[in-house]
Amino acid sequence: MRVWRSVLAVAALGVALAGCGAEAPSSGGAAPEASGPWSFTSGSGEVVTAERVPTRIIAHAGEAAALMSFGIRPVGIYADEAVTTDPNLKDLDLSGIEILGEEWGKIDVEKAASLRPDLIVGDWWPAEKAYSGLEEGVDEKSKKLAELAPVVGVSQGKSIVELAEGYEDLAESLGAKVDDPRIAANKQRFEESVARFKEAVAAKPGLTVLAMSPADDMVYVANPEYAPELLDLQSWGLQVINPDSPDPGFPYWENLSWENADKYQPDLILWDGRSFTPTANAEWGAKQPTWFQISAAGAGAVAAWPAYWLHTYGHFATELDKLSEAVTAANADIGT
Repeated sequence: MRVWRSVLAVAALGVALAGCGAEAPSSGGAAPEASGPWSFTSGSGEVVTAERVPTRIIAHAGEAAALMSFGIRPVGIYADEAVTTDPNLKDLDLSGIEILGEEWGKIDVEKAASLRPDLIVGDWWPAEKAYSGLEEGVDEKSKKLAELAPVVGVSQGKSIVELAEGYEDLAESLGAKVDDPRIAANKQRFEESVARFKEAVAAKPGLTVLAMSPADDMVYVANPEYAPELLDLQSWGLQVINPDSPDPGFPYWENLSWENADKYQPDLILWDGRSFTPTANAEWGAKQPTWFQISAAGAGAVAAWPAYWLHTYGHFATELDKLSEAVTAANADIGT
C-alpha cells in the first residue's frame, strides 16, 4: 500500500488530511512541441521510448504539480484525496484538466481511456516496486490504467532535491523550457531557503528531532531511510533520529505501542503534516496521556513535517522556511 495510506487508513487516524499551505508552483514555461523520437529512464530503471514526444499525459497529483511547475499541463489527474485539499494541487488552476480520482486506489479508468493518453506519470516507490496509484491494495480495476499508455516516474529515493531534478529532466524531455526565468526564480528561492535552514541548524548544535505520526492504535516513528525529505534535512545538518527497529515488512516506520510512546526523547517532534493541526498536540495529550511522556510533546515542541508529498522546488522552499522557524524556536535541552 502507499506509505501514507498504510499509516492513516490502516491506523484509522480519523483526521482529514490537511494541506501544508505551500504556495503554488509556477506554471511558467513554453508549451511543448511534439516531435520524436522520445525516451526517458524511469525510476524503475526501465527505459521507456516512443516514436513521438508524449503530449496527452495523465499524472498522479504530486507528479502533475511537478510537471505543471515546468509548464506541462496534463490532460488528466488522479489524486489520493480531494484536489481542493491535496497540498500539491489545492492552489493550482486545474481548469480543463479531467479529475480521474480523489481517493487512494480509486481511478476512473474508463474516463481516463476517453482522454487517449500517451503517457502515465507516477512516482516509482522502491520498497513497493510500483508506481503511484498502482500499488498493492488499490482496486484491481484501477490498475488497468497502466494498460492505456506507458508509465514513467521519478523514484521516491534518497532526496526530494533529486526528485525535483528528476521531474525537471522529464519535463525537459517533454518539451518544457526549463531555463524560463520564472522557473529559475523558483529554484533560486529554494537555494536561499536551504541556506537559511542550514544557518538555523548550525545555530542549534545538539538539537535532535524525531518524525512521528500518532494514531489510535499506536505511534509511528518515521524511518528517514525511506523518507527523502528527512534525508535531505539530515544532509543539511539536522539531527533526525533514525529509529532502532523499523517494521521489517514495511520499513517506512517503527511502530510503537502507546505504552512505549516515549521510547525516544527528541528536542523537537516533526509531526506528519497530513494529520497535523494547531490543536493536535493538546488533543492527543488528552486522548493518550503517554503522548505527553515525550518531553517535547509535553512542552509543545512540535512542528509540521511535509511527509511524502513534496515534488517541486517552490513547495520545498516554503516548507523549509517553516522548518527553519521551528528549529530557531526550539530548545536543544528538552530531550535526552
